[in-house]
Amino acid sequence: MRIRLYEDNINEKHLQQVVACIKAGGVIIYPTDTVYAFGCDIYNHKAIERINKLKQLPKDSDNYSIICHDLSNLSDYSMQLPNTVFKLMKKALPGPYTFILKANQQVPKLFHSKKKTIGIRVPDNLIARSIVRELGNPIVSSSIHDEDDIIEYTTDPDLIWEKYRDYIDLLVDGGYGDNEASTVLDCTDGEIEVIREGKGLLDGLL
Repeated sequence: MRIRLYEDNINEKHLQQVVACIKAGGVIIYPTDTVYAFGCDIYNHKAIERINKLKQLPKDSDNYSIICHDLSNLSDYSMQLPNTVFKLMKKALPGPYTFILKANQQVPKLFHSKKKTIGIRVPDNLIARSIVRELGNPIVSSSIHDEDDIIEYTTDPDLIWEKYRDYIDLLVDGGYGDNEASTVLDCTDGEIEVIREGKGLLDGLL
C-alpha cells in the first residue's frame, strides 16, 4: 500500500491507516526531516526482525534509533539525564539530530539484545511526529541507504516504492526526501561528543 501525506495538511483518515498498519505489526517506510527510513512499532520484535532482513543486518542487531513525538517519555527508554543534556535536547528538538543516551533496563528486552545505548530522535517533520503521536509510543527507525556510489540515500518516493513495494506493508509518501542524515551526538557519559556531522547545524547549539 502507498499513502500520500502532506505535511502542511495531513489527512486524518490516511494517518489512521498508517497507524493501523503499524499496530498490526507492519513495516513501513516514511519520511523524516532528513532521509526516508524503515519504521515499525518498538514493541513488535517480529517487525524489527523484518527490518533486519531488509537491511541484511544480524538477527539481534540493535543499530536503530527510535522516533518520539516529544521528550515526555524519555524515561521509558533512557537512564536519568544530566541537566545539561536535557536542556540541549529541548533546544535542538524537534530537529535533525540523533541523541545517543544510556539505555535503561527496558531497552535490551525490547530489542532482544545487550543494547546499552539508545538513539533518540524527534524529527522536525509533522508526518513522522503525527504517526508516533497517534500510535501512542515510539517507532523503531532505520535509514534507507542507497547502493549508489555517489548518492548515499534514496530521496525519490517513486524509486523507493519501486524497490521495496514487495517487502514492506506501506510507503508513506511525503514527497521528495532529503539526502543528508541527522547529526549524531553521543551524550552517554554526560559530555557531548559529535559522532557524525549531518543536516543538524552545530553553530550556536553546543
